[in-house]
Parts: sequence; structure tokens; C-alpha cells
Amino acid sequence: MGEESCSMPDFAEMSKPAPEHEHLKQFEGTWRAEVSMWMGPGEAMVVTGTMVNELELGGKFLKQTYTGDPCEGPFPEFAGRGWFGFNKASGKYEGMWIDNAATMMHLDQGTVDAGGKKWVMHRVSESPCGDGSSGRSEVTIEDADHHTMTSFTVKGGQEDMKHMEIKYTRA
Repeated sequence: MGEESCSMPDFAEMSKPAPEHEHLKQFEGTWRAEVSMWMGPGEAMVVTGTMVNELELGGKFLKQTYTGDPCEGPFPEFAGRGWFGFNKASGKYEGMWIDNAATMMHLDQGTVDAGGKKWVMHRVSESPCGDGSSGRSEVTIEDADHHTMTSFTVKGGQEDMKHMEIKYTRA
């Protein structure tokens, strides 16, 4: 057997939740969502739905299941799924989101303040129209029963454009 060229991480230690995983617990439960989306200039399209968040795999990952209320418009039966967690190796929070309004996976990475009340997640993805974009989502915890997620997009070096705001209330 030859010498290893680099040391292997202690996988048993890496599999244990970190203190940062505690911040995920505040999102557990069932939430009513009011979603405002700006698809272009003008007034926002407003829809509602329910988000169910469950901690899984030893409390290391938050599984998100969103079901939109039936509505008129481009997404009459909107549904989405997500996973969110803390990566001890990178020291960053990571998220993945998919939904039936597109064929892409949104991948996010970011941080949270020391109190766990202000999250900033960054992403690079393709828009449904095929033009690359980057952006960020900011999650602000108001209290144990309310939080807001605001998403911004940057295209072609333009200023951040707010394109979505979701207000969550514990059901």
C-alpha cells in the first residue's frame, strides 16, 4: 500500500450536525405563503399557497414542499420542492429548489447573521428564457410565526431587480 497524498477528513465528525444547523429549526412546520411576483413592469401578480418544512436526516437538512392554491394565470397548479442545509466543509448554507414552472434547478449558497435572523443566499442560473442571470435571496425572520423571502435578479450588469417576495405566516 502506498502513502496517501492527502489526509482524509474525519467523516464521523463531519456527519454530526453543527451549531449552524440549529438555525434551520425555526423554519419547521406548515406555513401559509403570500407570493408577489413581478413578471415585468407594473403591478405584481399575487398568489397564495402552503409550504411544509420538515427536518430530515438527523436534523441536517430542511425538506421543503410547496403547493400553490389553484389560481388563474401562467402557473395554475404551481408546486415546488427544495432542500436546504449547512455544509460544514464550506462553512456555507446551501439550497436547491425545483418547481413545475421551469426545468432548471436553482442552486444557492450563502450565510446567516449570528442571530439566525437575516439570511443572504446567492445564485447563478439560467432563466426560463435561457438568458443567464445571477441574483440573491434575502430571508428575514420577523418573529417565530413570520418570515419574508425577497428575491432579486441581476441580468447584463443591471442593478438588482426585485422579482419576488414571499410573506410566510405559520399555519
